[in-house]
Amino acid sequence: MQEKPTNELEEMLGNMKPGDLSGFYKENSKYLADDKKAFYYYFKDVIEAKNIFLKDVYSFAGVTESWGGKIISMEKHTKNRDLILRLCIAGHFSLEEINRALKLYGMNPLYAKDKRDASIIVAINNRIYDLFQIDEILIGQGFSKLSADE
Repeated sequence: MQEKPTNELEEMLGNMKPGDLSGFYKENSKYLADDKKAFYYYFKDVIEAKNIFLKDVYSFAGVTESWGGKIISMEKHTKNRDLILRLCIAGHFSLEEINRALKLYGMNPLYAKDKRDASIIVAINNRIYDLFQIDEILIGQGFSKLSADE
């Protein structure tokens, strides 16, 4: 499916009257975010573009395929931001991709003024996707690790 650029949709909205919204929704439904599935589709699109398999993401993130699948599809909703971060890091997401994924999941993006988040941001910006290395950075700075305790 050809993706319609956000700026094109914004341009259409800029010239629109409130009475035209239902037509806009109908015409562009395939391009609009579905709150329940937006995270799932985004997550899958990012890892597919990077030629990474979901089963590998689950393995690197330290979760079972069944649990990881339920979290990504939002069949089960987690409040554990570190879990979503681990899944994104295991999928080699960039900082921008991680922040978009967190927002789509309903969580706060990584925040440069938060010291622990800043450590994670530096790791991601240096393309460190090994959770053990990131844990070492976090522990070295006096923060809790990202990985779940086994």
